[in-house]
Amino acid sequence: MDTAERRELVTRYTEEVVTEEELAEVLSREEPRAYIGYAPTGEMHIGHFTTIRKLADFLRAGVDVTVLVADLHAHLDDEKSPFDLLDARAEYYRVAIEAMIDAAGADGEEIEFVQGREFELDRPYTLDLYRMIADTTISRAQRAGSEVVRQSDNPKLGGLVYTLMQSLDVAALDADIAYGGIDQRGIYMLARELLPNYGYDKPVCVFAPLLSGLSGGKMSASEAGSKISLTDDAEAIHEKLQGAYCPAGEVEDNGVLEYVRFLVFPILGQRGEEFVVERPEKFGGDLVYETYDDLEADFVSEELHPLDLKNAAADAIDRVVAPIRERILADPDLLRTAYPDLYD
Repeated sequence: MDTAERRELVTRYTEEVVTEEELAEVLSREEPRAYIGYAPTGEMHIGHFTTIRKLADFLRAGVDVTVLVADLHAHLDDEKSPFDLLDARAEYYRVAIEAMIDAAGADGEEIEFVQGREFELDRPYTLDLYRMIADTTISRAQRAGSEVVRQSDNPKLGGLVYTLMQSLDVAALDADIAYGGIDQRGIYMLARELLPNYGYDKPVCVFAPLLSGLSGGKMSASEAGSKISLTDDAEAIHEKLQGAYCPAGEVEDNGVLEYVRFLVFPILGQRGEEFVVERPEKFGGDLVYETYDDLEADFVSEELHPLDLKNAAADAIDRVVAPIRERILADPDLLRTAYPDLYD
């Protein structure tokens, strides 16, 4: 695979790359390294799967991938995870992420998992962090983390340190590429600004889009109907899709279309499968799509009815989520120990 082919794999289905020229140079190297970090807070859902699916493309492009299970970050961000639950939630995240990689058609065992406390308490890391704290204003740290950490008029120090630690993690994990959702952009732009001051290279940044919730607008962690959980069964998935925001002919804020585009089609394409919309003959018979663009064109022209799209999307999403669901539920203690208030 040449550099252009590797670049196509790494950049497809992404929101932004900073910068394209730097990415081409990194991918010309023999063993480029990419990293993504997840703070183990709430349960993972289909939005995580859509972002993590992309790691399969990194692996296919010959990029070494490290996943940071950022346990300290989960506590620093307004104590979203109590300290005594960090290890249990970190283990749940590791199992779920590995299952998602496998479901995307890659080998989850090729991923290197690192827990934050394995290196973020070491002396060299701590000294660099103190230097960054000394050089960074409160307003700059707040601005960088405004889309990630919980904001208030009187923020806790943890949220400010979180932002600097995430910037430093890129260097500490020796990553050439920092990958994450587009909401992480402010933090990684800070990393590109600060890290060269301490003798590190600025990272190339690859950003995934943030997808709409099923109820329209931004997905909400507190609104169950706006997202599909990795443990939802087929009935629950169909029920959520039936109630999803999906106006005829409209693409904007349409979470159904977005999940079909960024999750279903990439996985079906990797499997060599088509997207099939089953319809009675009296309504025109089945529709078969090889590309998302063809499906969207039919939806915009109203050849494809929202209800038919929802039914087909629910079937496809259930198929891609099923192996993850089975992996997580195979260990009853996994969720129970990570979220005792929900599963006891």
